[in-house]
Amino acid sequence: MEQQRKCAIVTGGSRGIGRAVCLRLAAEGFDIVLGYAGNDQAAEETLEAIRALGAGAEAVKGDVSEEAVCQALFDRAAEAFGGADVLVNNAGITRDGLLMRMSDEDLDRVLEVNLKGAFRCMRIASRLMARRRSGRIINMSSVVGLHGNAGQVNYAASKAGLIGMTKSLAKELGSRGVTVNAVAPGFIDTDMTAVLPDKVREQLLGSIPLGRLGQAEEVAAAVAFLAGPDAAYITGQVLSVDGGMSI
Repeated sequence: MEQQRKCAIVTGGSRGIGRAVCLRLAAEGFDIVLGYAGNDQAAEETLEAIRALGAGAEAVKGDVSEEAVCQALFDRAAEAFGGADVLVNNAGITRDGLLMRMSDEDLDRVLEVNLKGAFRCMRIASRLMARRRSGRIINMSSVVGLHGNAGQVNYAASKAGLIGMTKSLAKELGSRGVTVNAVAPGFIDTDMTAVLPDKVREQLLGSIPLGRLGQAEEVAAAVAFLAGPDAAYITGQVLSVDGGMSI
């Protein structure tokens, strides 16, 4: 008897860590609904790569700071695949700068996308998953949310807030069979870190016990574990994937 496929929604799924998560979950037997903000070419390439793995793939374009976009992700999952079994809140932006020069808009925009976008998606998911008495919610936090980083007060606040939301929602949904966890990547080899000056990169590597940047696929493996059957008794936790930076 063929095992029934499940569906995962992955926000910020067209590039970087999000793309790696989509491909890993597709390989693990999930159909994918990916959200993306604006890069049509990257989204289409990711959809093709997912389908090449034998999984179903749909995309929703839009900003997760808008309630209608969050709802559209779940509507598409219901229409195409019968509903979402897993939500991965990965969409995120940065607007770095020292606090003394940071504008209210720089703070608000990062919180709107990184924190409130995840909040809106979790609110929709919690209603649906609680009714079904099953589901997995995985929030993409950051080592910066755990330990802070100069020039990233807004980003750190958003990622620390995600951890608080994760732990609180885990307590709310545990009795309904829904787990809620977070993954906290360290410095990962993506487009965002590729632009760092060599001197900054060397300093970063010196702070990582394993002595290298992480790979997006290594973060995706952690997400796949939390989304899979072996993590059924794990909830409210933060899994750091940071090469030992948290030690």
